[in-house]
Amino acid sequence: MITLCGFGVSNYYNKLKLILLEMDIETEHGALSESQAIVEYLEDRHPGIPLYPVDLFLRAKCRELIQYLELNSEWVARRLYKASFFGGEVSEETRREANERLPIGLEAVLLLSSFAPYILGPGFSAADCVAYMHFFMIGQTTLKIYGTDMLDRFFPDLAAYVALMDARPHVRRVMADRASALAAFVALNVPYDG
Repeated sequence: MITLCGFGVSNYYNKLKLILLEMDIETEHGALSESQAIVEYLEDRHPGIPLYPVDLFLRAKCRELIQYLELNSEWVARRLYKASFFGGEVSEETRREANERLPIGLEAVLLLSSFAPYILGPGFSAADCVAYMHFFMIGQTTLKIYGTDMLDRFFPDLAAYVALMDARPHVRRVMADRASALAAFVALNVPYDG
């Protein structure tokens, strides 16, 4: 049986939770860390329940998009989470740097995406699990810090994609669990230094 350990508010934890629910699988092997390594393991271990395209080039494009979502977009916005989600403060320099760098990452994500209707095309994929969770965090963060959801500038039709994803039962479950985890964490009144 798989035991997913982590912080129930984390978008990385929740991308894995969504993938596990979508694939409906278990594993008999030992522990793994790092969310993307786990995603790759699950895909390799259970090829009959793919969340990556079958075509090798399209599989690589899926991985490429995930890298841009995580390294060039989410990791930039992550520097602001302390202030946007947990009541902490970040420096003006951090706010300025994120405001300069995040558009570059989001532009790259836009160039790699098709939203037809899913982020990579007609089929639901691991990239959708990643994109949905990271878009949620990035949108909430930029709205709180800069007064505008930066995603709107790059993805004017994002609402249709979000509605498509919100219609998935597993997405609704993960987001409800995330909201409960956040409420429980906030109730603890513990400083977040993430």
